[in-house]
Amino acid sequence: MKRTILVTGGAGFIGSNLIQLLVDKYNDYTIINYDSLTYAGNLENLKSVEAKSNYIFVKGDITNKDEVEAVFAQYPIDSIIHLAAESHVDRSITDPLAFINTNIVGTATLLNAARKFWCGNYSDKLFYHISTDEVYGSLGADGLFLESTPYDPRSPYSASKASSDHLVRAYFHTYKLPVVISNCSNNYGPNQFPEKLIPLAISNIKNNKPIPIYGKGENVRDWLFVKDHAEAIDTIFHKGQVGETYNIGGSNEWKNIDLIRLLCQIMDNKLGREKGTSEKLITFVSDRAGHDLRYAIDSSKLQNNLGWTPKVNFSQGLEHTVDWYLANEEWLNRILSGDYQNYYKAMYEGR
Repeated sequence: MKRTILVTGGAGFIGSNLIQLLVDKYNDYTIINYDSLTYAGNLENLKSVEAKSNYIFVKGDITNKDEVEAVFAQYPIDSIIHLAAESHVDRSITDPLAFINTNIVGTATLLNAARKFWCGNYSDKLFYHISTDEVYGSLGADGLFLESTPYDPRSPYSASKASSDHLVRAYFHTYKLPVVISNCSNNYGPNQFPEKLIPLAISNIKNNKPIPIYGKGENVRDWLFVKDHAEAIDTIFHKGQVGETYNIGGSNEWKNIDLIRLLCQIMDNKLGREKGTSEKLITFVSDRAGHDLRYAIDSSKLQNNLGWTPKVNFSQGLEHTVDWYLANEEWLNRILSGDYQNYYKAMYEGR
């Protein structure tokens, strides 16, 4: 069937990778990219599809009821894939209200618009909410997050995402709105805004700047290549059961310090530097407030029920990511100029 899908936050990191997949794969779908183009939204990420007939960009704010309803009134939207969110933990610590507004109020505004314009006729409709593994809190040395793991958010970011998850489920139970939720582990890959660990490290290594590592670098994350995440979203959108939650993970746990050391080795090789040169840039900084020790996802429900598995080997994915950033220096430099420099100085150089 033909579909008209509203993708919120489509100019961001995950959103742009997802839109490229959907636009290229489904010629009979209309993909609407709805993005307010805040600091992490970059339409340059979508140059490969911007001229395609089944792609539309609409600049709008998910917290603005009138703007959201205007796009519903203009297009016959039958599905929403909701990625738009404030997502950087450090920013949530310095400005929690921005996260509450975007992640909670924004999600509620979208849910209300879907109810209003779908008028209770939910046949072939879907509200797909993209969330994070951070809502589950922190793991010790053992164990994995399951879909049934109780929520225990530790930062304003994860608390705001947990709240939005609860709202989505409430609209399913109260209003029978057809919803599905996925909670994903850390993503990496092309187009990621360079305040995140991997692109930040790539940029700093290239420019011989210190690589800031929180605490002793002992925190563990499960890493997933962004294009594998996009494939998982595609799978859940088409095959997922309404009302269900699916965890998406890479089964690929790394301590931050080990990840950065591997990245240093790759960068030394790519830049023709003597082995061990980039590791000298590693700089340990004061730990993040409320820093979760370990995240790890059990994605067996998604794999067993819907047939998705991650395809990209981590070392290959990391090399591809490094190659992309080195080949897209102008993209990176345009982001690193301006306000981001001020944020970087406030968050890292002052520690």
